[in-house]
Amino acid sequence: MELTREQFDRIKHLLPKQRGNVVIDNLTFLRALQSIDKNGCCWRALPHHFGKWYTIYQRFCRWIDQGVFVRIEKELQSHVIDIEKITSLS
Repeated sequence: MELTREQFDRIKHLLPKQRGNVVIDNLTFLRALQSIDKNGCCWRALPHHFGKWYTIYQRFCRWIDQGVFVRIEKELQSHVIDIEKITSLS
């Protein structure tokens, strides 16, 4: 399942601001990572419509170093916990 615009809108405040001459927006970047995960492909086998594989790889490494994925994970986990609390009260 591809990341939807609604799902992206829930986490976009956690993502680094795009600066300069950026060809690939953050939504496309995250969809590229999904493609790599889903298909088990290596970086070099990433479909061309996502852009240059090395550019995607570099952004991925920067986001790892900046803790972006950790922030996203914490945000998503907090929503799961909130939902569990609501359903347990019923």
